[in-house]
Amino acid sequence: MSYDEPAAAPQNLPLPLAARRDRAVRAAVARGLVSEAEPVVGLLDVAGIRESAGALRAAFDEVVAPGTPVLHSFAVKAAALVPVLRLLADEGLGAEVASPGELELARAADVPPERTVLDSPAKTAAELRGALALGIAVNADNPEELARIDALVRSAPTPSTVGIRVNPQVGGGSIGAMSTATATSKFGVTLQDEGARDWLVRAYLDRPWLTALHTHTGSQGVPLPLMAAGVRAAYELAEEINAAAGRRQVTTLDIGGGLPVNFDSDETTPSFADYARLLRREVPGLFDGRYALITEFGRSLLAKNGLVLARVEYAKSAGGRPIAVTHAGVQVAVRTVFAPDSWPLRVAAYDAQGHPGTGTPVTQDVAGPCCFAGDLVARARELPPLAAGDHVALLDTGAYYFSNPFSYNSLPRPAVHGFTTTPDEVHFAQARAAQTLPEIVTESGGPHSTALTTLG
Repeated sequence: MSYDEPAAAPQNLPLPLAARRDRAVRAAVARGLVSEAEPVVGLLDVAGIRESAGALRAAFDEVVAPGTPVLHSFAVKAAALVPVLRLLADEGLGAEVASPGELELARAADVPPERTVLDSPAKTAAELRGALALGIAVNADNPEELARIDALVRSAPTPSTVGIRVNPQVGGGSIGAMSTATATSKFGVTLQDEGARDWLVRAYLDRPWLTALHTHTGSQGVPLPLMAAGVRAAYELAEEINAAAGRRQVTTLDIGGGLPVNFDSDETTPSFADYARLLRREVPGLFDGRYALITEFGRSLLAKNGLVLARVEYAKSAGGRPIAVTHAGVQVAVRTVFAPDSWPLRVAAYDAQGHPGTGTPVTQDVAGPCCFAGDLVARARELPPLAAGDHVALLDTGAYYFSNPFSYNSLPRPAVHGFTTTPDEVHFAQARAAQTLPEIVTESGGPHSTALTTLG
């Protein structure tokens, strides 16, 4: 597996994040990217994405031994948009995929197979066969999947790096659904269950082609020390396997991703450098050059670099509380609406021309367009008064909010535009077109409208 990366430094940004964001909102309104006809749109800060990718590279360059192969693979699920994957590939990142669809997106973005990693707890035989033929790195999730790979490797040698995902069972964070290293997690082969560790060592000793080890402790809500504990457990297992083999059989450690994001401000905390330095203190052997490294970060690369911008359709009140009814709700902010305590979002108010709101803040709700009472993206939030024709921006939504649509009420998926800023203007490029109403009809079985009536 090749890990060569272009030498690049973080881009010098002429404007801070908030200033770039405000200019982009104003320009999007002025150019009609958000309008009565297109009342919600996604915006991605291209310079910010490049800066985040540069920060990731620099953080690990600081701690690894010179010449250590490092592949930073982007978790495609976090932003399943081909132009985003192509931009990150331009920054030297590969792709971590977890489905045939995500693999096709990575291939459409020209991410080479040798810079692609396949992770999924439910890979089919066809998926495995295709990945191994292409030379894509594969992490087996469980003993039955490993047996499947056994048969495929026997029938056709593969250039792929193949490993096993282990669950270090180090515990969970504050969001249970995001914690993948709990005692009963559905992911990976457990390390602490009776007999599991011995089975893992033997699995490697019996398969000289098994040369990688993968772990991922979780993502949002998982503290850095817990993430480091999961990596340390995988590293110690690799050392044990290599000692038992009497050689360096495990040569690649995939430490996953999962760096949490601060959703309270524009500050990027924790940083990639914070995590890399913690790993250097807790697992120093990880970086001494004996192991090639793979990372799989997603949310932490994109979240701060995107926003959802929506028009306020109506302003009303109920029980004395103002409510701004907007076009951004559960169809774009699924997790925030259904689990607001775990996934709160900052909301910024803008006027009809896209300028930041200036009125004295009042306590108000910000509602989405969907037909159920819980479709709120902010509850009792202090914001400048919002009126019909104004705009709201859901901040820190560059990751997952464009790739986890919810088809409630058959609302169309919004367009997504990337932007860059110069001292004189804002430049936009469309990353995804808005879904059309005919496309919704087709997706919902329109071409088969009489299929059920013909059954009698």
